[in-house]
Amino acid sequence: MSAIGAIMEHNRAFVQEKRYTAYETTKFPDKKLVILTCMDTRLLELLPQAMGLRNGDAKVIKNAGAVVSHPFGSIMRSILLAIYELKAEEVCVIGHHECGMANLESANVLESAKRYGIPEENIRTLTYAGIDLDGWLTGFKKIEESVANSVNMIRSHPLFPATVPVHGLVIHPSTGQLDLVVDGLEVLAKEQSAEALI
Repeated sequence: MSAIGAIMEHNRAFVQEKRYTAYETTKFPDKKLVILTCMDTRLLELLPQAMGLRNGDAKVIKNAGAVVSHPFGSIMRSILLAIYELKAEEVCVIGHHECGMANLESANVLESAKRYGIPEENIRTLTYAGIDLDGWLTGFKKIEESVANSVNMIRSHPLFPATVPVHGLVIHPSTGQLDLVVDGLEVLAKEQSAEALI
């Protein structure tokens, strides 16, 4: 049976037996938190457990590497909407050790695309159109630097409120240990102290 077949079969029983009632909540995050994290399969249940989160506690946005790569892309839009429309008051960017984006090279991704049947012509067309495939498909060297960069991109966004803390963390995908890379409350306190001196 295919994955989708098994999913649909499970879903019919899930709905018929009303198992969904254990997960009822609202669209507003109870802990007023929005999290950007990686799509890594190891984090699906580990991350919420390691943070003490239950269904309904946080808005969770996932992508490869927990990276904000463009200030006006869908990740940043989702973070802003979580704050302005869904009552989130803190942001956490959570990367992880052993991430597939670490040391990722665009050439490897493009070779894999060709093996899947993507014609070389498509790749050339994107390059001629000005798409920086090397930049877009290349990962990072150090997860801590990548997390700090995403935190900075969020905080620097012209529509991001200066009063909202943005924390940066790294989780170990085996143990769930969280390491704080950027303490958003500490950053806000320093900024407020600097403003008081002016």
